[in-house]
Amino acid sequence: MKLATLNNGSRDGQLVVVSKDLTRYTTTDIPTLQFALDNWDTATPALQAAYQQLNEDKSVGESFDPEKCYSPLPRAYQWADGSAYLNHVELVRKARNAEVPESFYSDPLMYQGGSDSFIGPRAEIHAQPEWGIDFEAEVVVVSGDLKQGATPAETAKSIRLIMLVNDVSLRNLIPAELAKGFGFFQSKPASAFSPVAVTPDELGDAWKDNKLHLPLRVTLNDKLFGFPNAGQDMTFDFAQLLSHITKTRDVAAGTLVGSGTVSNKQDNLYGSSVEHGGVGYCCLAEVRMYETIETGKPQTPFMNHGDTVSIEMLDEQGNNIFGTITNKVNTQY
Repeated sequence: MKLATLNNGSRDGQLVVVSKDLTRYTTTDIPTLQFALDNWDTATPALQAAYQQLNEDKSVGESFDPEKCYSPLPRAYQWADGSAYLNHVELVRKARNAEVPESFYSDPLMYQGGSDSFIGPRAEIHAQPEWGIDFEAEVVVVSGDLKQGATPAETAKSIRLIMLVNDVSLRNLIPAELAKGFGFFQSKPASAFSPVAVTPDELGDAWKDNKLHLPLRVTLNDKLFGFPNAGQDMTFDFAQLLSHITKTRDVAAGTLVGSGTVSNKQDNLYGSSVEHGGVGYCCLAEVRMYETIETGKPQTPFMNHGDTVSIEMLDEQGNNIFGTITNKVNTQY
């Protein structure tokens, strides 16, 4: 099934069930997505029944407008973002002539982001150009409750929903923060999630091995910027990422875990871009790393006022699965 949260003026919005083709929605007695996640076994029958009726009867429901959506979880108890595509990490390290530590291949990188509020899927990014405004297109899972020490086999069963995210990064603020030895904070502002969250069964054969095997499409200022396959070159699957965060703690229903920037292995700068026949990129930092490695310095600028990024994923028939994230930069807020 497909779920979204409409902006009804309240902080947590109104949970709605969205038709498979994303054209219509209906409500149930279940008020919010967090309530559904907290009561998953008892809530899902009613949600599933509403979903089935929407898809079988075109007269049911109201017109669905992503412009009126919050992120599916407007706020969450936890937002933990991994870096599961080590090609991205390898490029960053290579650009500064540093080796990737061997532990990175067996122990996932992860940071804990702010989750008290997210921006909407069609909201503006408020930031200053000197901060180095970048987008990061990723896949995200939403978990149920998990106990400390949960194994990947156990965490795989707890994956309730899947979404996309634009994990906004302020690249020029990152080095000074990391140099303090205490991680990201100001350099990681509010993220934007896809209008719609879907259950794993909606993805069919594209969801296997706890990975989503479809291209993630990124458009920058109406030009295709990248479409790497999210199922390729993912060193750690979502079950492993979830197991990683349960090592020292219980995990509450509604926890969000991101994949990190989707990145496929490519040969070089002049073969990796969409224009040169490659699959492109899911963030500006990655093309800037290629440029630094091959030309000595980055040439592609970060985002500025008015720049717009769109992120979406299509199924094999070309249907939009999650709706489209579209965020415009406003430096004059």
